[in-house]
Amino acid sequence: MATDRLLAQPGPRPAGGSGARTTQPSASRLPSLTGLRFPAALAVFAYHAALPIPTLRFFADDSTEFRFVDLADQAGGLGVAFFFVLSGFVLTWSARPGDTATGFWRRRLVKIVPNYVVAWALAMVLFAGAYTPARTAVLNLLMVQVWIPDFNTYFSVDPPSWSLGAELVFYLSFPLLHRALRRIRPERLLYWIGGTVAAIVATPALAYLVLPDTPGVAGGYESSVVQYWFAYVLPPVRLLDFALGILVALAVRSGRWRDIGMVWSGLLLVAGYVATRWVPYLYAQRATTVVPIALLVAAAAIADRDGRFTIFRNRAMTWLGEISFAFYLLHFIVLTELRDLLGTRMYSTPEGIGLLLLAIGITVLLSWVLYRLVEDPITKRFSSPRRRPAAATTARPTP
Repeated sequence: MATDRLLAQPGPRPAGGSGARTTQPSASRLPSLTGLRFPAALAVFAYHAALPIPTLRFFADDSTEFRFVDLADQAGGLGVAFFFVLSGFVLTWSARPGDTATGFWRRRLVKIVPNYVVAWALAMVLFAGAYTPARTAVLNLLMVQVWIPDFNTYFSVDPPSWSLGAELVFYLSFPLLHRALRRIRPERLLYWIGGTVAAIVATPALAYLVLPDTPGVAGGYESSVVQYWFAYVLPPVRLLDFALGILVALAVRSGRWRDIGMVWSGLLLVAGYVATRWVPYLYAQRATTVVPIALLVAAAAIADRDGRFTIFRNRAMTWLGEISFAFYLLHFIVLTELRDLLGTRMYSTPEGIGLLLLAIGITVLLSWVLYRLVEDPITKRFSSPRRRPAAATTARPTP
């Protein structure tokens, strides 16, 4: 099949001449990027824990609650954008020269679908089944809820799972997209990266300019339901984040990336997050942080490639990174059920912080169980098709 050869095509060689370096990174698994996955998942946890709705709120003191909401207001957007850029980078970095599209799709689906189905079933049984229409539940199970411009559809059942609907589109498009972007001459990669960033920044402007501003999203989102869907949820739009990761990985591989290090990248990411307080809501979701995210992802990969120390390349952080996918899918379920078990009582600031830490601990434990019993064994067992045993020969041995 033609698509089976999309990942196997050779890419262009870096152009010669001054300034062109042909750095060839090792086939590292990039443990620092694995370790960075958990802080990104924790940012999404913080955003959902801070949602000012009765089914999640813990703090009795309004000033504490408002400060928490204000601090974590864009943490979810930051975490999701990080995962999308990271996904494009890692898949490009680890692309196998002789791989096929069907082999790639098999590995990705085996990786994400079992955990997704378990989280969907848990959410349906524990709380979502009581108010979710059957059609919406099926759309969610099939990961196509993100194509419906309705807030209660694209954030249905287990709300964080919407991003898997976008990731599914990324995976399906990766063989063709990767092949196309590899054809870009190395000296032009930075122009393509700049154009992709410009398109990401222009997305909310287009949403505000073209799409209707009513009905609005409840909760101070400062956008309409359809504007929010277009700028934040719609898979073809979020494909820009994924493509940025691909382009950055290609630039690093070809020696066309200027590394500023993890410390400066991290400081720029903090500055970009602080800047979200002074820009319109849809811009704040990723426009101010996407460049620092790309810088940080590239810096971590380069540090791993060069064998430099990072605080994320240790056994604890890589373990947390390995279970971060399960953590991402389970944390909203844990927050909802813990709040339900505690009843209507609100708590002091120290008690509320303790309960949030408890929720993190419970989610980590359940994520480890899901990883050990579902994700890891199924991935190892079904990532590659079983080889048929060679036909036994019946020839008699020669004396």
